[in-house]
Amino acid sequence: MLTRDIGIDLGTANVLIHVKGKGIVLNEPSVVAIDSKSNKVLTVGHEARRMVGRTPGNIEAIRPLKDGVIADFDITEAMLRYFLQKIGVKGLFTSPRILICCPANITSVERKAIIEAAEKSGGKKVALQEEPKVAAVGAGMDISQPSGNMVVDIGGGTTDIAVLSMNDIVTASSIKMAGDKFDYAIGNYIKNQYKLVIGDRTAEDVKMNIATVYPQGRQEQMDIRGRDMVSGLPRTITIHSEEIYTALAEPVSNIVMASKSVLERTPPELSADIIDRGIILTGGGALLHGLDKLLSDELKVPVLIAEDPMACVANGTGMMLENWDNYIN
Repeated sequence: MLTRDIGIDLGTANVLIHVKGKGIVLNEPSVVAIDSKSNKVLTVGHEARRMVGRTPGNIEAIRPLKDGVIADFDITEAMLRYFLQKIGVKGLFTSPRILICCPANITSVERKAIIEAAEKSGGKKVALQEEPKVAAVGAGMDISQPSGNMVVDIGGGTTDIAVLSMNDIVTASSIKMAGDKFDYAIGNYIKNQYKLVIGDRTAEDVKMNIATVYPQGRQEQMDIRGRDMVSGLPRTITIHSEEIYTALAEPVSNIVMASKSVLERTPPELSADIIDRGIILTGGGALLHGLDKLLSDELKVPVLIAEDPMACVANGTGMMLENWDNYIN
């Protein structure tokens, strides 16, 4: 039996796995439910995510990745092992070659932890690639030519911004400001304005359904439920898109500033290419309403959303697996 090559987008919010020749075979939340008394893993992925904030004291729903890097090594290893067994790529006598993605600018210790977790979960040979580079390939950008390509990859834990040329990163920045921080900002705003405590899932629903980061970009409203901080009882309120625009102003401005900083450090010839080609937005955060228009206004460059932004990194690993020797040393 031939060794299977697999690509893993090990995200703070979701894990996507691409098997060479099959495409994306798994897309599940990066959540593990464990019994804190016995330290036993109960379930992983979708089932575990349904338990977040809804379990008795002895069951913990844990997200083992924080800000794009491993926060809990053992649970990350257990999660990867579970997913690899689920998709059945590990045979009796064979182990897959794994291409795994990491944020740009992470430390050598963090890199080693990711490689070690993948090896311990069953990988024969593990290679690491920076997320913005893989996202650019997955978005259909030709980064092999001597011309400038810019990608802004907004995930759950980090936003990776990079200018690429000749199959490599020219300038890059990675900031811990992404989907999770958007959810936190929404929850915090509602807590301060309405004295209502809402869960992470509710904040995420608000972000996906009525949020906008562009002035007058969306005029919608939504009923949300939570716990009243004064009475301690359940309460329902109605919130509007304009309020979420206010709540997200600060985290989004950090992404704009980081993007400006990368452009300022880019050689002028490559900057000229970016004006022609535009900037590509990838990752789940690319779907945040009005973000493409806001970045275009602020950076004075066309900004386009990739065709399937959430799958760009996983698709990119698939393309790199096809050309393992070209991309992976």
